[in-house]
Amino acid sequence: MSTTASASIVPNDAAAHYMSARRVGEWFLAAIVFLGAFVIIEPAPYELALVFLTIGWVIVGLRVDRYLLPLLLLLVLYVVGGLIGLTMVESFGDPIVYLGTTALLAASAILFAAIIAVDPGRRFQVIINAYVIGAVAASIVGILGFFVGSEFFTLYGRARGTFQDPNVFGPFLVLPFSYLIYSIFTAQARRPLLNAAAAFVILIALFLTFSRAAWGMTAFVVPLVAFIAFVNHRNGTERARLIIYATVGTVLGAMAIAVVLSLPGTSDLFAERAQLVQTYDGGAYGRFERQSQGFLLIFDKPLGVGPFQFAEIFGGDEHNMWLKGFTVYGWIGGFAYIALVVWTLIISVPLLFKRRPWHPIIICAFSAYLGHLIVHNVIDNDHWRHLFLIYGVLWGGYVAERRCEKPTRPAEGVVPEAQTFRAAIPRAFAS
Repeated sequence: MSTTASASIVPNDAAAHYMSARRVGEWFLAAIVFLGAFVIIEPAPYELALVFLTIGWVIVGLRVDRYLLPLLLLLVLYVVGGLIGLTMVESFGDPIVYLGTTALLAASAILFAAIIAVDPGRRFQVIINAYVIGAVAASIVGILGFFVGSEFFTLYGRARGTFQDPNVFGPFLVLPFSYLIYSIFTAQARRPLLNAAAAFVILIALFLTFSRAAWGMTAFVVPLVAFIAFVNHRNGTERARLIIYATVGTVLGAMAIAVVLSLPGTSDLFAERAQLVQTYDGGAYGRFERQSQGFLLIFDKPLGVGPFQFAEIFGGDEHNMWLKGFTVYGWIGGFAYIALVVWTLIISVPLLFKRRPWHPIIICAFSAYLGHLIVHNVIDNDHWRHLFLIYGVLWGGYVAERRCEKPTRPAEGVVPEAQTFRAAIPRAFAS
């Protein structure tokens, strides 16, 4: 065999190994996102898969782009604040597990952002497809569990699907629902009927959670997504179509909810849950009173009080993410999280008006993120897996945009693909 022929075979073999490893990595990424829809027990399979993905990434060569350093630094401070807060507790068993979960989820945000940033075109789509499939699967389980009367898939008569709490299940569904609606309204869905069916299933499940937070998020996020789409579409025909689709979709959605309300048991529960203030919200020992007392407490406890201690003191959880940032993670963690929120908003807003292939995902993720920030005031969601995924999506989109603005060129004569299988593996994840 000639030298020329030999030289041509090695790169081709390396490229084949590279593509195989890349596909394996993306399938594993999809599996992890899909498992995010199944957290009925803790630790969930999602955490176990994250551990394997993190270890695998470190082995093959973790590369954190310099644009991710603010995310990394602030999440590290957040976790460190929680570790310092551990000094305030007497028993370390459950609190250590709690903070271990926090650290793992914080690492997942960095990991998702790093994975996305290198190949956003493919990996954004892998993530959103897996998320939608997981949401549909969880929704089907939740709907069947509600109407069958399964206590395993319901809580207090409300659908919780494959989650521990309806108040987590409902918000989890908001992002995939808004993405499906966006794809239909903007005529970007390859299979509009299939997308419409998936959106319908998710909408029914979302309603059956009877989660006021989820309902409020949906009422906020979907119109915001439609508004951003309207602003970005300058063509009059496209804007008219968007208005028509939005009107028809709203009418059909309202009709579907009306049908569900006509079923036995749903109307009474809806009337109960539709009240803005529940019995456990007001009163001397209600949620809002605990929160007001808790905000006074943080001035006396700069190191925090540690996980689960707030409930021991006040007889109930914080149900406020801003408050919990200080009670569990101390002043260090509380201010670090506020800084993370502000920084995320600053880097995300410009992405809404950058016409990239992954533009729809950014719009829906940002809108869902704003919805989560609003419900931060009435619920503590520091262990919501999908929230950290949203952080990864937004920061991954930010890094991808910076790379698009400043493209790098390989040096002349340098072969961009891996030359050996050993070198191909890290490129499947990090290049």
